[in-house]
Amino acid sequence: MTTSASVPTESEGAIAHGGTVTDRLVDANAQYAAAFTDPGMDARPVLQVAVVACMDARLDLHKALGLQLGDCHTIRNAGGVVTDDVIRSLTISQRALGTRSVVLIHHTGCGLESLTEEFRHDLEMEVGQRPAWAVEAFRDVEQDVRQSMQRVRTSPFLLHTDDVRGFVFDVKSGLLREIDPA
Repeated sequence: MTTSASVPTESEGAIAHGGTVTDRLVDANAQYAAAFTDPGMDARPVLQVAVVACMDARLDLHKALGLQLGDCHTIRNAGGVVTDDVIRSLTISQRALGTRSVVLIHHTGCGLESLTEEFRHDLEMEVGQRPAWAVEAFRDVEQDVRQSMQRVRTSPFLLHTDDVRGFVFDVKSGLLREIDPA
């Protein structure tokens, strides 16, 4: 298996000659835009589903779930944890854009399993200000999926909480394993 990090591209020459990774992304966008045609889509997801997942670069959610452009809303953060901001996004997704289902995806080998809330303390010592957010670290990925499902199901802001399912994505096999909410 190869990744974009291991496949040389023409724009890597720009990085080697003083360009940045952002320059590479902007160049790639120019190539994308040159062939782009407006698909004429609405902002409402065709499948009426919102997927909340970890930001881990190993998760290609569209490929892993067989999704196409326009099928879902995708909300990603460190750990795929349901935070206040995720509830905010889900609320907008449901109330303004018609989603009905929520899929939560954590994964094996998550970096949050090796962090603690001590991370916030270390940041405070380094920069002189305590972050307002919690790290949301966890030791048990299955239990954290259950906690995230519970946060969605009990949010007073969400209209649709009957179709909330949680999974752990195995980064070695690519398979999802469903987590029983009980």
